[in-house]
Amino acid sequence: MKQTIAFFDFDGTITTRDTLFEIIRYQKGSGALYAGLLLLSPALVLFKLKLVSSHRMKEIFLRHFFKGAGVSAFREKCAAFCRDRLPALIRPGALEAIRSHQAQGHQVVVVTASAQDWVAPWCAAMNVTCIATQLEVKNERLTGNIQGLNCNGDEKVCRIRNEFNLEQFEDIFAYGDSSGDKPMLAIARTAQFKPFRN
Repeated sequence: MKQTIAFFDFDGTITTRDTLFEIIRYQKGSGALYAGLLLLSPALVLFKLKLVSSHRMKEIFLRHFFKGAGVSAFREKCAAFCRDRLPALIRPGALEAIRSHQAQGHQVVVVTASAQDWVAPWCAAMNVTCIATQLEVKNERLTGNIQGLNCNGDEKVCRIRNEFNLEQFEDIFAYGDSSGDKPMLAIARTAQFKPFRN
């Protein structure tokens, strides 16, 4: 019997804010975040002008704030972030939609450009599958680089197809809020763009 699956973007769709900035704030403090934003503002301008890719921009931030961090301590803080801070950032409508899909027996998958480290613990608590960007680790420390590709745009669809045979699903839902979600929305029978903003 064919089943139903629902794909959700995370930042901006499920959450009200970009969680990269929030994980920096949680682990490093607001002062360090604002100082970093000021220091990295030239790169941010180039990113806004589309002269720097989202992959490259994310690595610039990761290197500045987390390069050399011990991965065990980093992941422990990410898990604490999911428990302590993330619930306040979740859109009620998104939470209701996830639970509605689950109540109907649908499989729910978060597909996000954010790092798995600070999204997967929340997904596990919600009984939701997590497909996310992977951070590179060498000698038990973060390098500040992304392992493979940033899970955004066409890469979201590539990751989905690597995990699932979409022909097995009778219906496919997708929820997103940015241009980086449009390829994922395009594979769904029922696609919603910025659906939880009320």
